[in-house]
Amino acid sequence: MLRQDPPNVRSGGLNIQRELDRLEEMVLDSPRFPLSKRTLVDEEQLLEQLDQIRLNLPSAFEEAEEVLNQKDEIIGQANRYAQEVIEAAKQQASQLVEESGLLRQVEVEANQIRRRLQQEIEEARSAAMAEIAQMRRQAQSEWEAEYQRAVAERDQIQRGADEYADQTLSGLEQQLNDLMRIVRNGRQQLRS
Repeated sequence: MLRQDPPNVRSGGLNIQRELDRLEEMVLDSPRFPLSKRTLVDEEQLLEQLDQIRLNLPSAFEEAEEVLNQKDEIIGQANRYAQEVIEAAKQQASQLVEESGLLRQVEVEANQIRRRLQQEIEEARSAAMAEIAQMRRQAQSEWEAEYQRAVAERDQIQRGADEYADQTLSGLEQQLNDLMRIVRNGRQQLRS
């Protein structure tokens, strides 16, 4: 089982983290009961390990508290030193700005950059609008071509349907004429 180790806590030559790792290994390396999550651990060895850790914990806590107290003191000193450095830097920067007219130069450069950016933005906007207009014209042209093609196809289909209907009706008319002739002949024979 991989885990990130906390800082080692030493007490009188005893490394608490190492002892806890040994305790964990003892449990993990012990035989398991089949078909269960239970482990058979050597009780005497386990109790010895726990006693060794338990006896050394109070001094380990004292050492940790001492380290924390020193840490707070060091951080406080570092913060005070950082504040002093910041104040000194602010004073120096203020003097430099006043002495060299740096602020005026920065403002001039900032205005130049602002104007240049506005010009570039305007050019980009104009280019984008021109491209959009071109795309709109192209889409309109494509749509009109597609519309003309659809109308032509519709007209062709309509003409084909009309021709088919005309052929069908012509055939039907021919059949009816043939039937009329047969009916007339049949009636004439009946009369004579």
